[in-house]
Amino acid sequence: MSPTPNSRPELLSQLAVACLGAGIVTTVAVAQGQNPLTALGITLFSAIAAVMVGQVL
Repeated sequence: MSPTPNSRPELLSQLAVACLGAGIVTTVAVAQGQNPLTALGITLFSAIAAVMVGQVL
């Protein structure tokens, strides 16, 4: 029996929480001199990866 896919609002909620968590680390990295665009890319990648892993588990 396959699990039912999560609803769209739940996915958006998971993505928002993941972005907040990754954004905190990104803020520290930018404060230490990292390029803001690089930091933003890392934030988006890690947030999307966290949601994808959450869907699989």
